[in-house]
Amino acid sequence: MTIKISIDCMGGDHGPSVTIPAAIAFANRVPEAELILVGLENDLLAELKKCKADQHPRLSIVHASETVAMDDPIEVALRRKKDSSMRVAIELVKDGKAQACVSAGNTGALMAVSRYVLKTMAGVDRPAICSILPNQNDGPTYMLDLGANVDCEPHHLHQFAIMGSVLVSAMEGKERPTIGLLNVGTEEIKGNEVVKATGELLRADHEAGVLNFYGNVEGNDIFKGTTDIIVCDGFVGNVTLKAVEGLGRFVKSALTAEFKRTPLTMLGALISRSAFKNFSNRFNPSRYNGASLLGLRGLVFKSHGGADSYSFEWAIKRAFDAAKYNVQEHLSSKIAELMPRTPDPEVTGSPT
Repeated sequence: MTIKISIDCMGGDHGPSVTIPAAIAFANRVPEAELILVGLENDLLAELKKCKADQHPRLSIVHASETVAMDDPIEVALRRKKDSSMRVAIELVKDGKAQACVSAGNTGALMAVSRYVLKTMAGVDRPAICSILPNQNDGPTYMLDLGANVDCEPHHLHQFAIMGSVLVSAMEGKERPTIGLLNVGTEEIKGNEVVKATGELLRADHEAGVLNFYGNVEGNDIFKGTTDIIVCDGFVGNVTLKAVEGLGRFVKSALTAEFKRTPLTMLGALISRSAFKNFSNRFNPSRYNGASLLGLRGLVFKSHGGADSYSFEWAIKRAFDAAKYNVQEHLSSKIAELMPRTPDPEVTGSPT
């Protein structure tokens, strides 16, 4: 079965110089994938010819005359750039011409445009950004929200837990994935009022057999693999993610510098080259690139803006796997079944 993915080729810090090679590499590696490249047609053709892939049978181009810059305000992306590569790529999902979209563009703009074009699922107040982190059990820890919603109420975090549970169930084949609520301690009495109230909602769901709530977890539980899912607000999640990515790159650079310090350490590096390579691959942040925007009526995946082609290819893989495992169908049916109806008082204006 062919799976079609639309790619915002102009988004991110590097644009087609990264997105096109990544698309070519993925298409060559996965014969079931058909990629729709969205952006300035001449620029995309030039990059395809440079990579000798302008005649690739599973790569096609859809022209978009505008680009959402990384520093563009949300209002500009929504109201003024209606033919941007980001918006056109998302509209392909809405129109059923693609099963998922991938963009490395401005996160705020991507969420706003996705929400406007695709709309949210019934019962979902706010979409959330969900990604994965490695853990010591050699499996992924799914974490959300990672930046879409800085200020949250308990029912928002409750919804995130439901969406995360459905996602992990579909992607990992786990019927009842465990959920942890990120807190400053594991005791129920700890945390701010929002976290305490969220804990009450999740414990009630656990007792009713709706969700598999483990309880409060701390930051170190993310990498222990204590739970399959970690739930938090977007402020905490984004700070955590950026700190983890920075630490990973720091450890890699520090180890490399130490191994090069003396002839003896260089010999040690040569002897342990295989182990060091495996360690580097396991903790390489690029392998965990590609966050899903959960709660929309269509699959949208966000790549890091500064991603290289290797990293962007992982984001394409995440989108492909989500489409392959029918994540959207699982989300639609389960959210309709599980999501409590709690209206969000926040009103988002529509562009004119």
